[in-house]
Amino acid sequence: MSAPSPAPQHQAKVSEREARQVAEAAREQDWRKPSFAKELFLGRFRIDLIHPHPLPADEDAQRGEEFLAKLRDFCETEIDSARIEREARIPDETINGLKELGALGMKIDTKYGGLGLTQVYYNKSLALVGSASPALGALLSAHQSIGVPQPLKLFGTQEQRDEFLPRCARTDISAFLLTEPDVGSDPARLATTAVPDGDDYVLDGVKLWTTNGVVADLLVVMARVPRSEGHRGGITAFVVEAAAEGITVENRNAFMGLRGLENGVTRFHQVRVPAANRIGPEGAGLKIALTTLNTGRLSLPAMCVGAGKWSLKIAREWSAEREQWGKPVAFHEAVGAKISFIAATTFALEAVVDLSSQMADEDRNDIRIEAALAKLYGSEMGCLMADELVQIRGGRGFETAESLAARGERAVPAEQVLRDLRINRIFEGSTEIMHLLIAREAVDAHLSVAGDLIDPDKSLTDKAKAGAKAGGFYARWLPKLVAGPGQLPRSYAEFHPEGHRDLSPHLRYVERSARKLARSTFYAMSRWQGRMETKQGFLGRIVDIGAELFAMSAACVRAELLRTTEDHGREAYQLADVFCRQARIRADELFDRLWTNTDDVDHKVVKGVLGGAYTWLEQGVVDPSGEGPWIADASPGPSKRENVHRPIR
Repeated sequence: MSAPSPAPQHQAKVSEREARQVAEAAREQDWRKPSFAKELFLGRFRIDLIHPHPLPADEDAQRGEEFLAKLRDFCETEIDSARIEREARIPDETINGLKELGALGMKIDTKYGGLGLTQVYYNKSLALVGSASPALGALLSAHQSIGVPQPLKLFGTQEQRDEFLPRCARTDISAFLLTEPDVGSDPARLATTAVPDGDDYVLDGVKLWTTNGVVADLLVVMARVPRSEGHRGGITAFVVEAAAEGITVENRNAFMGLRGLENGVTRFHQVRVPAANRIGPEGAGLKIALTTLNTGRLSLPAMCVGAGKWSLKIAREWSAEREQWGKPVAFHEAVGAKISFIAATTFALEAVVDLSSQMADEDRNDIRIEAALAKLYGSEMGCLMADELVQIRGGRGFETAESLAARGERAVPAEQVLRDLRINRIFEGSTEIMHLLIAREAVDAHLSVAGDLIDPDKSLTDKAKAGAKAGGFYARWLPKLVAGPGQLPRSYAEFHPEGHRDLSPHLRYVERSARKLARSTFYAMSRWQGRMETKQGFLGRIVDIGAELFAMSAACVRAELLRTTEDHGREAYQLADVFCRQARIRADELFDRLWTNTDDVDHKVVKGVLGGAYTWLEQGVVDPSGEGPWIADASPGPSKRENVHRPIR
């Protein structure tokens, strides 16, 4: 057995409590606008916040549809997805074509040379281009959703917008650099530093998984400013020129999917950045990043919608063509159930994304939980839909498109789509981190009134005050969880129009389940108190139930919208009905697993595994892994590697 690798030299020692404090400080503390999802977790089904379904303004829709038509033509004629997969690189001419089309500036205001699309049409565009090439979708999303344009739109000065946004709209690709070799979702240990020096900051450190970093012209970099006289310090955001002296792209990373992704490792050594390029005040970097992601997270589920639509198309065409035992495979129940799942889930996921996007455009609701739920639900369901498509295709689903074409069959890249989608469960907050992030927001009201009661560092006086405050809150709140419209047979009758499926029982289920969810959360807080945050299995199930309820609500509201505005309202009602039936089964199972699960015994097994109690179980295999440390050393200093940065012109 080889000796354990030494810890990276740059690794910061941060306690669990310190890490939580950093994350908590970066949260948006206030709820200044209503939130449908927040109310849902509190047991209040505020359907009035999402119904009638909001719609874009006519001029916004016209501008969006005109661009979609141009983008579709480009996708059909100028994007060679097979070449991107084969060469593991997006051709420069393809990216330059997108620049000429204005795709780099979809979300940038027209006064800066952008297209000024709404969030709704930006996401529709990502779904479209992502269906042609997920790697291209990732490039455009990283550039606009989390790269330079969005932070500057929200937090930049007018001078910064004037200087950088016209470049981002037409010519310059941007990237977002937060993650480090030993820092993922725990930013308290961020090691990259930005030391003030006159009118500049001097950056030193290494960033990992820098999507677009290999080809970027502009970077948003998160770095820690040391506290000193005149400097409050803390994690801070900067706009950095990618060609600045001292920046080296040391590696272009390769992955199981998204093979055209320009993702790398970037080293900063004594890189001078003007203070004028700092975004917001010192110490505001994490808050800027999280606020940017409030809407930025919608880009991933948007591309999952595109993958679902494509999966449905392929499943329909293949299952009608392929016959087994005298009939098309679609009419065998085992295959038909998969097709129904893909169709219903695609409908619901599009409903979630469109609804969240329109609410973001109108800015009348706080959608931080809705966007996070959309990302969580979309990434999980997208993978499931792609996996079911591979199963429907059988051996051909496991075979590459290139191999299928070589032997004379249609080049359907089902296995590639499954590989490409898998990263979405990790990108921009893994499923596990999203569970914790959403759970924190879901229990915010409880912590606001009772947090001091379960804080071990609070005095008895503080606890007494918190007890009185909590008593008043719960005396008013708990009785409202006993009964509601979900128990009245005629509630939500407008969702049972003549000649259509009846969706009202599903909305009554959502209302009843929201109250049950809130009661379960309250009981858990009473039972575990300060240990609640360690019950990640329970919290994950609470969030997953909320995701199902949100998706059901969005699906029903979208079906009613399509009934009143489109020709296929009847079909929309049918899809919404089937989706809700499927979602209710999943939600009921999750409710059961809140209290009947293996969480405790799982923890005991984990302790045994890490303690070496089961090493005998690992015998009988060989480990094909190579040598080397688990985490590369990222100590600051000059680069010793070739710079593989390649700006596209």
